[in-house]
Amino acid sequence: MRRAVTGEHTPSSDFDLNPETVLPPNRKLRPAGVLAAFLPGENGLELLLTKRSSRLKHHPGQIAFPGGKVDPVDDGPVDAALREAHEEVGLPREAVELLGTMAPHETVTGFLATPVLGLVRDAFDPIAEPGEVAEIFRVPFDHVTDPARYSIQWRRWRGQRRYYYTAPFGPYYIWGATARMLRALAGRISP
Repeated sequence: MRRAVTGEHTPSSDFDLNPETVLPPNRKLRPAGVLAAFLPGENGLELLLTKRSSRLKHHPGQIAFPGGKVDPVDDGPVDAALREAHEEVGLPREAVELLGTMAPHETVTGFLATPVLGLVRDAFDPIAEPGEVAEIFRVPFDHVTDPARYSIQWRRWRGQRRYYYTAPFGPYYIWGATARMLRALAGRISP
């Protein structure tokens, strides 16, 4: 994983698979940080993910990393990712060994999310914040870092086909921004 955060990084976007999309040149993206938190599991490392509450304004009901927008109290995207992980799933920031960040990812909802990679060194009891998180679950490291697990699907969005990555795992449909960031991670770990 350390290799994934070193060297040149190419930013990713929800529009990567849709090159015909014309984005406004002066658009204002809101900075955000998301935490790709890896924990020891029975068969190796596992990634902690959430299913977002269906009541949220952005990405309701979708599979996501803990994280969110950079607030005025945050010292950038890393701090926001750690604060949000604590708020959303009860992960104490001191339990996370930071490995680094990957290139930012632009979402269709106007966020510029920086993926922060971390190893959870201390045991903790995940607690879902009910207003934001419907469920907390884990996915094996081998699943999210294997490029062969990813496929490209499409949906109609704003009257056109919008292509996106997916990496389904059991009952969880990992897609969109989360799958795109994980696909970038898989590409850096298993080039």
